[in-house]
Amino acid sequence: MAVTSFERSKADDRELVSFRVGGQDFCVDIMSVREIRGWTPATVLPHSPPFILGVINLRGAVVPIVDLAARMGLEPIKPHARHVIVICIVFQQTVGFLVDAVSDILSIDRSLIQPTPTISSEITRAFFEGVIAIDQRMLRLIDIKAVLPPITPRQELS
Repeated sequence: MAVTSFERSKADDRELVSFRVGGQDFCVDIMSVREIRGWTPATVLPHSPPFILGVINLRGAVVPIVDLAARMGLEPIKPHARHVIVICIVFQQTVGFLVDAVSDILSIDRSLIQPTPTISSEITRAFFEGVIAIDQRMLRLIDIKAVLPPITPRQELS
C-alpha cells in the first residue's frame, strides 16, 4: 500500500506539549504527559533533594512534585495558584513537574529537532533531546527520563 505525502508528513510529526519555566520555553513528548493541573500545595518530605517540592494526593496516588526550574539549574520556582503541574509517567511512576505555564500542544516535524549544541555542559546535553526553532522562539525538548533518575523500590529487610 502506497503512503501519500500527507500520511508521510503526519508519520514524521512528533506531538509535544510546550511550557514556560523561568521565562524560557521547553517541551516534552505528549506521550509522557498524563494530565495538566493547577498548583496544589505539596507535603514536604524531609531529606528530599532540593528540587523535590514534596508530594500531592492525586486521586489516591502519592505523586512527587519536581521543581523543573531547580532541577535544570534555574532559579527555583516559588509556587502559587497561577503555576501548573504537568503530570508525567517516568519509568512507570507518576511524577508532577512544576512549571510556570503550559503554552501549546504542537505537532512538529522530526526533521526540525536539532541536536543540543556541543558547547553546552554534559548535564545540559543529557537533559535535552534537542532544540527546536519555531515561531520566533527556541524550544528545548526535554528528555523527561533524564531529568529524573530511575526510582528503584526499597530493598526489603531480611
